[in-house]
Amino acid sequence: MSKEKLTLDQVLSLDLPNIILFAAPVMIGLVALEWFLSYKEKKDYYDGKDTIAATVIGLVNVAMSAGLKVITFGVILFFYNLVPWSFPNTWWSFVVCLFWLDFWRYWAHRISHENRFWWATHVTHHNSEKYNWSVSFRLSWTQHIKIIFFIPVALAGFHPVMFFIVHQLAVLYQFWIHTEYIDKLPRPIEYIFTTPSHHRVHHASNEKYLDKNYGSTFIIWDRMFGTFMPEEERPAYGLTKQVKSYNPLTLNFHEWADIFRDVKNSSSLKEAFAMVFTRPSELQEMKAKFKEKEQVKV
Repeated sequence: MSKEKLTLDQVLSLDLPNIILFAAPVMIGLVALEWFLSYKEKKDYYDGKDTIAATVIGLVNVAMSAGLKVITFGVILFFYNLVPWSFPNTWWSFVVCLFWLDFWRYWAHRISHENRFWWATHVTHHNSEKYNWSVSFRLSWTQHIKIIFFIPVALAGFHPVMFFIVHQLAVLYQFWIHTEYIDKLPRPIEYIFTTPSHHRVHHASNEKYLDKNYGSTFIIWDRMFGTFMPEEERPAYGLTKQVKSYNPLTLNFHEWADIFRDVKNSSSLKEAFAMVFTRPSELQEMKAKFKEKEQVKV
């Protein structure tokens, strides 16, 4: 079944609303409410400087997304036009698109934790030692290159407009799960959907919790692929090696700077490659192996 190819001008002329931009005032209001409750109840859920840094990071990210709109639309449109099939514009197509998109969000997220290059595009979201609604704003300024992970959504035949609507809704879903105020929910919900309990585990720096619960909207992928971990004791949040800074530039680029430094200090192409693409949790072990080899040569 053939379909009419779309042009970028056709898609952009639809002037689609930026759902996240419209939702931003509501999210900021909820952050203010949660912050106030945390202060009133003398809980340690917020740090003022940390929250301001997260808000700045989030606002810049929204501006960057708007500025890169033509590029991201262009990438998805190009691959959508490559295939002769398409999904009809029906409600159930949106549901199928959500599941298919979420499947690839799981793998994009997982790879972002298991490969240092991609970790550099994601670490900003994890370098807070707090866990609250403002943490959902901490989206890396280099994360936009992860659009390549969503090419299979376009190749499946989902209209670019459908893709971007569903993608924005999936991103908005992430907001409410970044809180310590919501405890575990009823079992059916906890079994299927990613909840605050699941995502608290994901943001933990405890060894038992590392590299778990990658699910974006649905936790079923973690159950299927062996990365699920239920919440037990309260997590300690942040990185295994914390970044003691509130500077948005540092929070966005510290891992890129570390990668550049490690590549510069590498004594071989093999070592340089490993410094860029090794699993972050195995980085120190990898460095020790190369150092040992150098000492043997001497």
